[in-house]
Parts: sequence; structure tokens; C-alpha cells
Amino acid sequence: MHDFSIQISSNLINRLTEDDEKLKKRTKKTKPRVPREPRQPQTKVDQKQIPDDSEKQNKTTGSGWPVPPPMFLPLNQPPYSATAELEAIQSVVKESENVVEKLRKQEDNMVQEVTQRAKDLHEKEFKIPEQKPMPCLVENNACMECYKENVKDVTKCASLAQNYADCARRVRQLVKPSGK
Repeated sequence: MHDFSIQISSNLINRLTEDDEKLKKRTKKTKPRVPREPRQPQTKVDQKQIPDDSEKQNKTTGSGWPVPPPMFLPLNQPPYSATAELEAIQSVVKESENVVEKLRKQEDNMVQEVTQRAKDLHEKEFKIPEQKPMPCLVENNACMECYKENVKDVTKCASLAQNYADCARRVRQLVKPSGK
């Protein structure tokens, strides 16, 4: 008879064990695979080249789903619009700060105005009325001084007393017409 030699490699063992696991774990019907787009040749020098392992891409995970192909992203990505968003946020913050400052100034002005009005009202309400000067005060004082100096001879003060009486009469006449 013929002698046959069988070679068992580690790769063959791995495939057989995976097939056994697939058969045991698969209870659901799997969806047919959608054909993938062929890879575009990479033209950028910046990107790292990853070796193409077709075996690794065809392997499935323990749950039965295929491993997704690696995603190649450029190393020098254009700056995300985070700077634009950040600038927009900063401008809004500046506007808010300006509005707050205007409101503070307006509040200060209103506080000063209200304080001034309160002072004015307080002064009007609790104002001590100005006392009108006593009419003929000078004549009265002169007459009284003369009487104090000339207690024994009051006739010397007759002219001052007459001046005081004339002044009092004039004041009375001025007050009477406005009082009618």
C-alpha cells in the first residue's frame, strides 16, 4: 500500500477549533455579508502603513460578527470646528459681560437717583419751617435796651418807643390787606 504523510500545522488546528466553536455557538441564522468596497490606494505619505492580513480580516469574533476592517484616519486632521465653537462661546461670554457691566452702571445710576429722591422727599416731609423774622426786631431791641439802661427815667426812651409803635403799625397795615 501507499504511505501517506499527514502534516498538521498550528494554522490548521486554529481553523478547526474556530470552526467547532462556530458550529456550537451559531444558533441564529446569519445575515448574508454585504460586499465591501475595495480599498482605495492610499496617497498620503503621513499615514502609517498597516500590513494587510487577510486572515485577520476574515476572522470573526466569538459572537459571530465579523471583525470590522481597520479605519485609516489622516494624522494631520484639519482643525475641528472646536476653535470656531470656542470663539463663538467666547464672543457670547464677552457680550454677556458687557451687558452685565451696562446693567451694573444702570443700577448704580438708578440707586443714586432713588437715593436723591428719597433725600428730597425726606427733607420736604420733615423740613422745619423757616421762621419768619420778627417784624420791627431792631426797634424792639433798641427800645428794650433803653428801658434796661434807664429804669428810673423811662421818658428818655419815648422816641425809641414811638419808632417801635410806628413800625408795628406799618406791619399791621401790610398784613391786613393780604389777610382780607
